[in-house]
Amino acid sequence: MMNVLLKNATIVDSTNKNLHFKKRDILITNGVIDTIASKIDAPAKTKIISYKNLHVSLGWFDSSVSFGEPGYEERETIQNGLKTAAKSGFTDIILNPNTKPVPDSSSAIVFLKNASKNSTTKLHPLGALTVNGQGKELAEMYDMKNAGAVGFYDFKRALENSNLLKIALQYAQNFDALVHSFPLDHKIAGKGVVHEGEVSTKMGLKGIPALAEELHIARDLHILDYTGGKLHIPTISTANSVKLIAAAKKKGMDISCSVAIHNLFVSDEVLEEYDTNYKVMPPLRSKKDIKALIKGIKDGVIDFVCSDHIPMNIEEKRVEFDNASCGSAGLETAFAVLNQIFDLETTITLLTKGRERYQLETTAIKEGEAASLTLFEPKEEFIFNKNAMVSASKNSMFLEKPMKGRVFGIISNKQILI
Repeated sequence: MMNVLLKNATIVDSTNKNLHFKKRDILITNGVIDTIASKIDAPAKTKIISYKNLHVSLGWFDSSVSFGEPGYEERETIQNGLKTAAKSGFTDIILNPNTKPVPDSSSAIVFLKNASKNSTTKLHPLGALTVNGQGKELAEMYDMKNAGAVGFYDFKRALENSNLLKIALQYAQNFDALVHSFPLDHKIAGKGVVHEGEVSTKMGLKGIPALAEELHIARDLHILDYTGGKLHIPTISTANSVKLIAAAKKKGMDISCSVAIHNLFVSDEVLEEYDTNYKVMPPLRSKKDIKALIKGIKDGVIDFVCSDHIPMNIEEKRVEFDNASCGSAGLETAFAVLNQIFDLETTITLLTKGRERYQLETTAIKEGEAASLTLFEPKEEFIFNKNAMVSASKNSMFLEKPMKGRVFGIISNKQILI
């Protein structure tokens, strides 16, 4: 990597009171932060980066990203997916195990690690919890952890066999692994496609009751209380889910949860447009749920936010609502949407949280540390459109919507992508 000088950058880092919201020049030499000062003259052969209202923070982290490769390359490749993540400000992403085949062996994890080895954004793969993600028998968790898997998850598939979750949590303790459990009771959800409520009734679409999520969380927490271990519940979406997890944390259980950014911003009222880009899992919920989720973040019950980025090619979305695949591309709008919900300090805190849960190394904005930085501008307002998308699939629920804040790119892994 060439040497880089960031000029007049406002540093956003609430963990460092000396630099938080201060304007500084930052000199990066061979991927390491060399000097932070009010004014630095550029040494020879140094690339100068100077943007109007440039802000810089620790590199952002996303705990729920899907691509397509291997098996669904038409949705997204690893290479272009990681470029999309970098352009969206993320220096680290957790990759969901929803490829074909499902990564349920150490060789599959090794493939993902090798395919992403020299990228600017670091890819941390999840392994499937069960063989082929089918929920019948546990996958080779120990071998996958040794190969680099950072946790185990049957992506968006609820584990119906309670005993299997019990065994997984007990077994995982032997090598300090993080088990994920997607919260959905399939019997109660039935053939539902949207949140069960006034909107689903009005539209004549089958609903998924909040109960389907909450019942599953209650079960998972009972099992965790019995077994011990570490459990993560990805993408919760209802007010009662927040209450259940708050109570479990009070009891001292090792439980964490996340929420998809779109579930904090978009309610089920938008479904009246019958736009399949709004078809996601968990579904968009009521305004009451959104309020409770935002409060859950402020209270620290919800541990971190994620883009829940799921690219889907056009054939999977350009069909009747009932038959469309779930998922919205979320990486490229993550910052600009959060930035409309929270103040800047909270937004950046949320985007940099969560690495510890996956035992990933964290860096700091200080001299001598490896540069893992996100460059952005928080005030610019614009309309998000397809032309702005790097993602191969364009299935974003935020197309043609107003956004606030632009990302320039990242400096990470001894590389720059802007």
